[in-house]
Amino acid sequence: MRANCSSSSACPANSSEEELPVGLEVHGNLELVFTVVMAVMMGLLMFSLGCSVEFRKLWSHIRRPWGIAVGLLCQFGLMPLTAYLLAISFSLKPAQAVAVLVMGCCPGGTISNIFTFWVDGDMDLSITMTTCSTVAALGMMPLCLYLYTLSWNLEQNLTIPYQNIGITLVCLTIPVAFGIYVNYRWPKQSKIILKIGAIVGGVLLLVVAVAGVVLAKGSWNSDITLLTISFIFPLIGHVMGFLLALLTHQSWQRCRTISLETGAQNIQMCVTMLQLSFTAKQLVQMLTFPLAYGLFQLLDGFLIVAAYKMYKRRLKNEHRKKNTRCEEGCHNKKSTSPKETGAFLEVNEEVTITSGPSMPMDLHTTLEPTGHISSCT
Repeated sequence: MRANCSSSSACPANSSEEELPVGLEVHGNLELVFTVVMAVMMGLLMFSLGCSVEFRKLWSHIRRPWGIAVGLLCQFGLMPLTAYLLAISFSLKPAQAVAVLVMGCCPGGTISNIFTFWVDGDMDLSITMTTCSTVAALGMMPLCLYLYTLSWNLEQNLTIPYQNIGITLVCLTIPVAFGIYVNYRWPKQSKIILKIGAIVGGVLLLVVAVAGVVLAKGSWNSDITLLTISFIFPLIGHVMGFLLALLTHQSWQRCRTISLETGAQNIQMCVTMLQLSFTAKQLVQMLTFPLAYGLFQLLDGFLIVAAYKMYKRRLKNEHRKKNTRCEEGCHNKKSTSPKETGAFLEVNEEVTITSGPSMPMDLHTTLEPTGHISSCT
């Protein structure tokens, strides 16, 4: 591992003496577009989502960090291990294997926060986990990369983008702090800001996805194996994060939050680290994976949100039908005439008198409608 490089001549990946291969200029344009869009999206989303955070709940997560601990275990325990196993199982080339491992060692991305909001997750935990994983990446990224690359004999050292991590932290903490303050001072206005931010955030996510497909179309290679890994990797992260949260007895709301946080990685940080660590020719083979991972990450997130919305609508419809049947039953019982009620009681009385030894069972049966009426009212 080595420190971050600031000048282009200090890093082999940024050396101007080496001629850039065909298609790498597209990556330069892609990086510029992603940098601008992601900066705007991150600032807007973090401010609007910060309007949903209550300082009291945020402090409770920090004081009792069980959910945060489970999230960090998923982020820097399960994800790097999964990346290593996928690289070994699919027998990837060294450059591609490193790209997969770097992605697995990156902290959580801000995209998980907007998806957590859409699935009614724990926003306080989501934002806290994103911030804590970014801070922990300062030490956990070099440690995980060192441990998993011991047997790979890399010719080049991996450069940790400390400057990029610092910028991410600033873009996280400052807008969130303003959002928390707005929510504290103007709670009604903060709800409006939250709704607008969620809508604009969704539009920006679609813009990023479309820009990624259009600008990177010339750099997609025909390696189906790498694309397959980029498709299943975030899915494995979502499933494993949910199962670990469930095994540690977290609430359903926290399980959804930890699941989304685990599968969503910081794509920009992965791309920056690869550019700082490898040559231009190597980047042609490596940059395909983080771009594909980012697109499939968006697709998986939208599918999870859609599935949750359908499940939530189904529960509402079932609850509405149950209430409608209950109200109709109550209305029919109340509209029964006194003569019909007397006849009903007489029949029940005859049944209970002639029942003999089975009287308690029949008596219970005749009381069930009465219990139903009391529950409806």
